[in-house]
Amino acid sequence: MPHFMIDYSGNLETDVDIQELCEKLRETAAGLSCFPMAGVRVRATRVDYYAIADGNPDHGFIDISVRLRAGRPDDVKQDAVSRLFDVVQDYLAPAFEKRSIAVSMEMRDIDPDLSPKSGTIRKYLKDTE
Repeated sequence: MPHFMIDYSGNLETDVDIQELCEKLRETAAGLSCFPMAGVRVRATRVDYYAIADGNPDHGFIDISVRLRAGRPDDVKQDAVSRLFDVVQDYLAPAFEKRSIAVSMEMRDIDPDLSPKSGTIRKYLKDTE
């Protein structure tokens, strides 16, 4: 963990490279000592049906949910979410100049007793922690 789930309005694809946004989040998360690199997952889902604010179809949104295993101190999570959100804000700065975009991020803990995990990614990483 962490797992990043990005929901975004499809009308943003003309101004925002969503794959690059995914990579920016992956790179930043993998560089934070509080997250094991092997656990980082970033995925994005285009949303075609939505209604925002006054109904203007030019408005766009990006909503990022960050799920992670419980156990990190609150100050560590606060620092991580601040750094991640700053990266998103910086990346989106050119798009903010062109259009209205609502951006949100939420980080939440997952109960490890209710979230079994399995996989072989660590076996295939060049540098494992």
